[in-house]
Amino acid sequence: MGRFIMERILWMILILIAAAFVIFTLMYLVPGDPAKSLLGPDATYKVLEIKRHELGIDRPYIVQLGDFLYKTFIRFDLGISWKFGTPVIEDVAERLPRTLIIGLSALVLSAFLGTVLGIFAAINKGKWQDSTTMVLAMVLISVPDFWVALMFILLFSATLGWLPAYGIGSVAHYIQPIICSSLLGVAINARQGRSAMLETIRAEFVVTARAKGQRENIVVRKHMLPNALMPIITGVAGGLTMTIAGSPIMETVFSIPGIGQYMLVGIYSNDAPIVRACVMFFALFTTVVILIMDLCYAFLDPRIKAQYSRRKR
Repeated sequence: MGRFIMERILWMILILIAAAFVIFTLMYLVPGDPAKSLLGPDATYKVLEIKRHELGIDRPYIVQLGDFLYKTFIRFDLGISWKFGTPVIEDVAERLPRTLIIGLSALVLSAFLGTVLGIFAAINKGKWQDSTTMVLAMVLISVPDFWVALMFILLFSATLGWLPAYGIGSVAHYIQPIICSSLLGVAINARQGRSAMLETIRAEFVVTARAKGQRENIVVRKHMLPNALMPIITGVAGGLTMTIAGSPIMETVFSIPGIGQYMLVGIYSNDAPIVRACVMFFALFTTVVILIMDLCYAFLDPRIKAQYSRRKR
């Protein structure tokens, strides 16, 4: 098992290095002059040259890339924002809790509701409960997140006045963003859970358990659900990464100063340190989620343990 974990951690590091290389190259190739964007069109050539030297963008590509990789992975320094003049890592740390609150809360909500709906649909296969659940899941997958968020604001904030429409300050400000962020995950987990449960229903050990006279809720809880967890875990992990990756949309619609909104500010102002830092955060978060998912696989699937036990011998 230790070898399995070390292999996954090594892959994490390689993925992060690749992500750092890609985002740095893309930001380097973005057209436009950051110095001119910061100083305005009236700045003289000499002033622009001084500003480019201060930003470090007058050096060759390979030198800038090496400096970025060294500071990111050795010194854990994400640089200084060109627009705000503050350390990017401090801004990210300040905004991080808001993004995680929405993302993790949406994960719990989507995992619970999606799994319950998937099991409910599988148990009632071919009935109206199954059809209704799948139609609802298809609608949630098809409808854009930002449209759903705007409809929530129109209904619960503008019309009913139950919840605040934007900003932060209380628990009520997070209710709509969390619900809207979880809807796609609910749909994915419901479809994934239904498929996994239907495959397990036809298994021989489930037929044997029913033949022995065990109650249906015991068959579902003790026999079907544990064996259907593998694809459900995949759906939950995928939903979490999509929720975090989609945070720029939700945070912009609800005016929440999180990582996603911070990245959009960096994109609009051509602030490369901000964009690079936010992308690296998303890459790190995604790789950590994948690592946890792989560890859950190794814990639940005895075939993985057996495979690495044979290698060890």
